Amino acid sequence: MTRLANKTALVTGAARGIGEAIARRFAAEGATVWVIDIDPAGQAIADVIGGHFLHLDVREESDWAAAMAAIPRLDILVNNAGITGFEASPGPHDPEHASLADWRAVHAVNLDGTFLGCRAAIAAMRPHGTGSIINISSRSGLVGIPAAAAYASSKAAVRNHSKTVALWCAQTDLAVRCNSIHPAAILTPMWEAMIGTGPDRAAIMAALVVDTPLKRFGTVDEVAAMAVYLASDESAYVTGSEFHIDGGLLAGSAATPGG
Repeated sequence: MTRLANKTALVTGAARGIGEAIARRFAAEGATVWVIDIDPAGQAIADVIGGHFLHLDVREESDWAAAMAAIPRLDILVNNAGITGFEASPGPHDPEHASLADWRAVHAVNLDGTFLGCRAAIAAMRPHGTGSIINISSRSGLVGIPAAAAYASSKAAVRNHSKTVALWCAQTDLAVRCNSIHPAAILTPMWEAMIGTGPDRAAIMAALVVDTPLKRFGTVDEVAAMAVYLASDESAYVTGSEFHIDGGLLAGSAATPGG
């Protein structure tokens, strides 16, 4: 498994969940992986996969500058770090009652962090002229989410900025590709906390994916598989594209029309 051999990858928010799965899979495919997070648990992930850990707050320009100075070469960047906003504030997060502070906090991580990461990566990749930037957006970036206005807005902006980055790199004769991945219900620690481990776990999970045509949660490994494709040379002609990992949710209704 050497699809990413001789490539150096930086994955933000890699201490757990989707970011951790991507970091593990990249390492298994031969990449040198920098595990990036504000959570020191990222060090353990780096140790297991034979990578490097770097504390980085994606909101801070100075942290990105330090990271680029520490990494001798960058071939792949995955902007995965993100928050829903509910971690620090229970809400409300709807468009009528959300506070400006909560709105800004979500956008600072999800959107500003992605902007800063893309900007740093373009500069780092320009000397060797090639690279792949992968931005983790969300199904929520494609539809409205009334109870999570800031999250949906930030992920929609990530989707759009990915296309802007792709076009900028192409028109400046830089073979750096930029694409976005849009997961829906992926079984991560965030979802596990809501589902719990009680006797009604199966019923809760079924209720949460009742509108999903495939009637199940996705896995972090399924997202990581897509990231490997986009990071590898197999996707050399793919840029400015978006990839939905949602069990068919955005395809429409799986129900048979009546009457």
